[in-house]
Amino acid sequence: MKPVRILFIASHRFDRAPGQRFRFEQYFEYLRANGFECTLSYILDEAADKLLYKPGQYLKKAGIYRRAVAIRKADVKKVQRGDYDIVFIFREALLTGSIRFEKAFAKTKAKLVFDFDDAIWHLDVSDANKKLSFLKNPQKTGDIIALCHRVFAGNAYLANYAKQFNNSVTIIPTTIDTHEYRRIAQPPRDYITIGWSGSITTIKHFEYALPFLRILKKKYGDKIRIHVIGDGNYVNEELGIKGIAWNRADEIAELSKIDIGIMPLPDDEWANGKCGLKGLQYMALEIPTLMSPVGVNTEIIEDGVNGYLATATDEWVAKIEMLLDSEALRKRIGAAARETVLRAYSVEALKERYFKEFISLIGQNI
Repeated sequence: MKPVRILFIASHRFDRAPGQRFRFEQYFEYLRANGFECTLSYILDEAADKLLYKPGQYLKKAGIYRRAVAIRKADVKKVQRGDYDIVFIFREALLTGSIRFEKAFAKTKAKLVFDFDDAIWHLDVSDANKKLSFLKNPQKTGDIIALCHRVFAGNAYLANYAKQFNNSVTIIPTTIDTHEYRRIAQPPRDYITIGWSGSITTIKHFEYALPFLRILKKKYGDKIRIHVIGDGNYVNEELGIKGIAWNRADEIAELSKIDIGIMPLPDDEWANGKCGLKGLQYMALEIPTLMSPVGVNTEIIEDGVNGYLATATDEWVAKIEMLLDSEALRKRIGAAARETVLRAYSVEALKERYFKEFISLIGQNI
């Protein structure tokens, strides 16, 4: 088979953004070993990444936009001259409402793939960039999908949306590299850690946990600690929480400190589009996991078998208490959770299917 050349279009540099890493970057090694050439084109370098999520500084942010346009113009020229067989677009080519580059790619001979893992057709802007929300056009998602030869959707909710615009839609769940994701043993300690992992933009979801965490903290006191990963500025003195910033280098070490992982979500359209990533991360590390029964979470979790689903405050409290009071239960649920990830949500389980999607797209046989 001749090499298949794929240009991956995304916002962030390699190994920077969890969405990119867990949706496609972790397949690069397998694809390359099977005759593919994978090139990532991103628009946010480290300096731009830090600037983008700070409030204000609009002139400097305009510079980020100009650089992004120049990068995408160069990408289009490369595709036009036949340097790539497939253009893989993760979410969007630019962070604005424009789809000029998606349209330009569609006019070339390359096959277009669109991949998304959130309900991005709904407006969701970080607090730092609220004043720039007029530049966004979330409805462009449907227009981009209509241009593509294949759509990879992270779950059925997203796939149903995509099918309004494109008949070639396949569900590719978000997956975990279980060779990398192995729990790091912790030293003996006299407390149990309840943990949450996310980002600056999703810390609002953690706060849905505050009512049941207050009840648990009142009952268990120093026997529990609460670990928040993803927002280094987050503080809750009442619960003794000082958040830490996400860091790729110590991601697994910090997650391994968690004894019970939580993923509370509101039951809204944005949450229904989510692909259960943080829950899958906990589960891959054999951390007993509790999720809100929203969207794909109800497919991932079989309540009481490989984790728990909880809605009302008293339900969260009761199910966490069971885990707090029984180390044996934590181990049993954690082991079943990892088995679920290995079977249905791991790179190992999905890599051949992922590979065949690209092969079928270009009409080559394996």
